[in-house]
Amino acid sequence: MGSLDKPLPAEPDTDVFGSNAFAPQEIALRVQAVGVKKAHLPLLSQLILSVLGGAFIGMGALCYVLIHSDAGLGFAARQLMAALSFCLGMLLVVVAGAELFTGNNLIVMARAQGAIGSGEVLRNWLIVFAGNLVGTAGLALLVWLSGHPGMNDGALARDYIRIAETKAGLPFMVALWRGILCNALVCLAIWMSYAGRSVIDKAVTIVFPIAAFVAAGFEHSIANLYYFAMALLLAPEVSSMLLGGMLRNIVAVVIGNVIGGSVLVGLVYYLIYIRKARA
Repeated sequence: MGSLDKPLPAEPDTDVFGSNAFAPQEIALRVQAVGVKKAHLPLLSQLILSVLGGAFIGMGALCYVLIHSDAGLGFAARQLMAALSFCLGMLLVVVAGAELFTGNNLIVMARAQGAIGSGEVLRNWLIVFAGNLVGTAGLALLVWLSGHPGMNDGALARDYIRIAETKAGLPFMVALWRGILCNALVCLAIWMSYAGRSVIDKAVTIVFPIAAFVAAGFEHSIANLYYFAMALLLAPEVSSMLLGGMLRNIVAVVIGNVIGGSVLVGLVYYLIYIRKARA
């Protein structure tokens, strides 16, 4: 499993459970193999893909605000429609190809197997998070310069600021628990995408878990970076007073995202499928 030259598990000759999806055991092997490859990506490729990942999630957040800012919609309709539009970000990450900190929490499966070391895991997470930060901030700057937040008589700009204020005001433990719930769903979406053999398969498996976490109001660290960057650009005099809350939110949500993705998904499935196979 430690070799980058080892191919992903071959597709079975027969359908699985009456469909052509990969079985959970095969998904576990594929996720583990991809984790090794991610840990060994060349630095430049890793950085560029990470910047793209941040920008892609920012695009999803942009679409979310476009709908969420419409006060004419009822609460349930607004939450659901906005959440579905956010899925664009994850579809871009998975289908177009990018590195995302929250999704890369799954590489703990490769670490648990012993295919990579703890240092390689931490290095990957730090590089990818830094690249995601650049991508979200860069997109926020471009969107701000374009005047896009001024649409609908400035409703988008006001919603960006409200979102940032709400997130910055969350107590640490509330943000942490919401981060755990968020990334459990994000990593389940990515996990299930490895069961698919086509773009449509991947899209279907991604949309529902991602829409669920967004509609439920859970916390995604990379999306929050975009919201905070936009708020700082749109209302620096207000947002500068929230810097402490923003930092507290990011720290809490990052910890929660790591627990949700690495422990509740990555390690749980490792114990179910990989450790059992080794024994």
